[in-house]
Amino acid sequence: MKVAFIVRSTLFTVKGGDTIQVEETARHLRKLGVEVDIIKANEKIYYASYSLLHFFNIIRPADILVHIKRSGKPFVVSTILVDYTAYDKQQRGGMAGKLFSILSPGRIEYLKTVYRSLRRQDPLVSISYLWKGHQRSIQEILEKASAVFVHAIEEYHELVRSYKVAPPFAVIQNGINTELFKPSIAIGKETNLVLCVARIEGIKNQYNLIRALNNSPYKLVLIGDASPNQKEYYRQCKKIAARNISFIDHLPQAQLVDHYAAAKVHILPSFFEVCGLSSMEAAAMGCRVVITNNGYARSYFEDAAFYCDPAQPATILQAVENAITADTNGELQHHVILNYDWQNTAKKTLSAYKKYIRECGH
Repeated sequence: MKVAFIVRSTLFTVKGGDTIQVEETARHLRKLGVEVDIIKANEKIYYASYSLLHFFNIIRPADILVHIKRSGKPFVVSTILVDYTAYDKQQRGGMAGKLFSILSPGRIEYLKTVYRSLRRQDPLVSISYLWKGHQRSIQEILEKASAVFVHAIEEYHELVRSYKVAPPFAVIQNGINTELFKPSIAIGKETNLVLCVARIEGIKNQYNLIRALNNSPYKLVLIGDASPNQKEYYRQCKKIAARNISFIDHLPQAQLVDHYAAAKVHILPSFFEVCGLSSMEAAAMGCRVVITNNGYARSYFEDAAFYCDPAQPATILQAVENAITADTNGELQHHVILNYDWQNTAKKTLSAYKKYIRECGH
């Protein structure tokens, strides 16, 4: 079997959780005997070479439409259904914030896509997206997909609610690199060290995190680059940060190990999280996890994590304090290591490929 992973054009220049998901899933599928090519959506694709096309990020339908029309191949979509609504409508500043506050989520995403294209930050791969619009484009993809892969059943329910289409689906959780992220006693935990590993942008909510922990007894280390369109947000975060807050640019995964090993708590107080890959990695390294109550993370961490309201800095601080002082026996660490690894993700993915290719008659 030969599969084309078709990904956003900025997957390797603006790295995020989907970058890790794509690379690790491909790596472990290859170990299972599947040929996988990772191809950016704006690149030439020789469709005849592949049994199946596998797209990522349903909220970027302009990367998908032209390929499903031209290829005639069965395809699946890893939806990665991030909901930007809370941030766009309530937290985003400037003229964009005022405009987005009165627009529907679909129109907001449409404007973002057109803006990125006009700024030449992200090629508009499917011109038909311009007249179909965001909502209809996603509906068309869902209607034609052999299946969608979601990270949690809650994600599938939200997909159906938002787009009124119920395609076949498989729940395929993300994982961690168990070769890198595993229990370690080589570095002792710093009892007041709080770590946040994420691209620095509004939806990840580092600004409120800094407000919450400024001049607190905790040392906060933020690891990540500024999102290309949110350099001013990064500057604002640095501007308000007190002396107990420090910043480190994006690090490769192997270089994160020592940071996870030293931190007592890892926090992602995002306005939305699908699962929180860095939280999973940190949990495997023995960190206590604080994460947003918006999204699907609870299906991964259940009651073993500490949850906060991203819009309320006081709840962020309280969740950190609760995590620091809680009496735990490594339940979350054991839960993540036992249940979430990329080998299992790849096995489930391959099983779904075989099922849905067969059902499509290919």
